[in-house]
Amino acid sequence: MTELLMLSSAMELELDLDLDLSGCSTETTSTTNTAIYPDQWYDWSPDVDWESLAPIDQLAGGGDFHELIESMMEGQDGGEMDSPSSETVEEVSNSCYTTTSSQSTDMTMLEEGAASNGEDSKGLRLVHLLMAAAEALTGANKSRDLARVILVRLKELVSPTDGTNMERLAAYFTEALQGLLEGAGGVSHFKHLFGNGSHRDHGHHPTDVITAFQLLQDMSPYVKFGHFTANQAILEAVAHDRRVHIVDYDIMEGIQWASLMQALVSRKDGPPTPHLRITALSRGGSGRRSIGTVQETGRRLTAFATSIGQPFSFHQCRLDSDETFRPSALKLVKGEALVINCMLNLPHFSYRSPDSIASFLSGAKTLNPRLVTLVEEEVRPAGDGGFVARFMDSLYHYSAVYDSLEAGFPMQSRARELVERVFLGPRIAGSLARIYRAHGEVGCSWWEWLGAGGFKPMPISFANHCQAKLLLGLFNDGYRVEEVANHRLVLGWKSRSLLSASIWTSPPESDYAD
Repeated sequence: MTELLMLSSAMELELDLDLDLSGCSTETTSTTNTAIYPDQWYDWSPDVDWESLAPIDQLAGGGDFHELIESMMEGQDGGEMDSPSSETVEEVSNSCYTTTSSQSTDMTMLEEGAASNGEDSKGLRLVHLLMAAAEALTGANKSRDLARVILVRLKELVSPTDGTNMERLAAYFTEALQGLLEGAGGVSHFKHLFGNGSHRDHGHHPTDVITAFQLLQDMSPYVKFGHFTANQAILEAVAHDRRVHIVDYDIMEGIQWASLMQALVSRKDGPPTPHLRITALSRGGSGRRSIGTVQETGRRLTAFATSIGQPFSFHQCRLDSDETFRPSALKLVKGEALVINCMLNLPHFSYRSPDSIASFLSGAKTLNPRLVTLVEEEVRPAGDGGFVARFMDSLYHYSAVYDSLEAGFPMQSRARELVERVFLGPRIAGSLARIYRAHGEVGCSWWEWLGAGGFKPMPISFANHCQAKLLLGLFNDGYRVEEVANHRLVLGWKSRSLLSASIWTSPPESDYAD
């Protein structure tokens, strides 16, 4: 019998999810029992005034978990998913831009979604204007003057704090294109856009950042999907180990590890609670701010571990100034199960350069870790359409994110606006700047990179897949999860894949001396 109690979100939403999911499988597994109650972990954060945002019963979608389990047993719906919605709108002249087949596909899906909503013609007009501006900025017939005129018109039509999803989204894309236009004539604004696209680079008040993070994780599965999938894989991989060492590429506030600790101290099978050691990477190029942030995360994790009786130690490993990772800088202890954790480009994460990620994963390969957990944003091939094709794919991606957040924030525009302003706006600006600088070219996904680099994929357990389905049951019906190639779970909103989680190993395992 397998019990899945990995849903800390349920505790945060005051739901009792002590579920017996023995019906999910007829096989006996060695999956670790997990029970995650990280309420204490959030004491450091300011309380969100939920009464002014949404009734608590709306946050979980009001679903019956018995019905959820029954539907889960019937399997995933294999039908076609609806495309993310936007408004039906009048077309502007096609003479100012050209389309590739990839762009046409995205345009068609946006139009179909708009038609299904029966909304006015403004949304698609905005899409066409944005596409025309991108084409004028970078296409075969570049015209900065035309791009400037189009952007002036867009600014008259949209606001990041008012209007429909498409209008608010268009406002942020307009701002990003304006930055690229100004950067084409100088470096000051260009340099700003080439930052890491994180909330820390845009001067948001810390309270706004924390509140926006709470809203994002409580009202959408984006944060928990990656954390829970990775943690479940870790629990299964170290079920019989007495010492576990996790090297975290980007620890942020450390929320992921509070839930893992609670699961470790609650497990009923195997040896006593193992000693957990976490090594967090700090960025040399970020100076004292990066080191101080990591140190504060370590203090919170240490205090939390002490409060629940989890044997724990915390260390830092500083990257070089160019964010190069040196495996020799890690202290590896004989008998520890080594786990590499890599969360990349999630909505609330800072951007990390491909060179930095490749350095970390290449260095990790030399350590022969027991497990590598990878969560990343899904990126589709853009064909040969260059910047405009990648621009349209980014617009389609974020339109899906915006629609999903609207479903999670029913009638709560202030909550959505905060999340969009703190996290999504900066990510859009940073993403388009990097696409522009790369002339629309994009590398492969990191799960493909791992496969080509000699890592061996490991299968996603049935328990892990069940857990992901249960998690999505807390949110709007538009979310879906599917297993791909037996080693990846992909989270999507309707027809759009947004995040993927995969697990890997690097045989053979090796022991290390002190």
